[in-house]
Amino acid sequence: MEDGGKDARESAPGGRDAGTLTEEQAERMLAGMNDVIRAGEEMRKLRSEMIKLFVGFGWTQDRIARLTDMSQPAVSKQVTKYRSADPEPPMDLSLGQWDAPWLEGRLWGLAEDIFDMYADSARCARCVAALTRGRKRFTPENVDELRRLVEDDLRRYGEELSTHRAAYDEIGRGLDLPPRRTAAPAGSPSVRRTLAHRIQRDRLRDDA
Repeated sequence: MEDGGKDARESAPGGRDAGTLTEEQAERMLAGMNDVIRAGEEMRKLRSEMIKLFVGFGWTQDRIARLTDMSQPAVSKQVTKYRSADPEPPMDLSLGQWDAPWLEGRLWGLAEDIFDMYADSARCARCVAALTRGRKRFTPENVDELRRLVEDDLRRYGEELSTHRAAYDEIGRGLDLPPRRTAAPAGSPSVRRTLAHRIQRDRLRDDA
């Protein structure tokens, strides 16, 4: 009986026990789950940092709770923590800033607007979706990929995206230049990307 069981295991594909799970199989199975979990943790952290920004603006707890869809006690706890900490310098919300996270956020907002306009054919669509859902990070490689895809869309749609082309040229020049040696801007990279993304999209709508 024991020998027969051994023979059955050894006859399984790849010489492995058909009743076991390999590490490679587990890694592939969990990869998508881990991305979702990681994205959830990052979004919770980002929301907390955004609340800190809202506190700095002097917004009320009621207003913050409504915008974040959080309970009053949860918001009150965070507001108390941030108000008791040393105040940070106010954030500059002007579009023309030159640190990498801000420029990456502008690029993301620009690409997302192109995706909204040409959902069925935009080359940048899949990359935008992956960044938005947390499946991709803002690494230099992924930012370069997004730039190539946006450039392709700008060539394909020409005059229809003249405003986007002007914004992209400014963003591209900023990303291509060496980092300016200035004091670190206020806000974490994730907060700065998020703000620049929103402000860039709003500017494109205003200029449309």
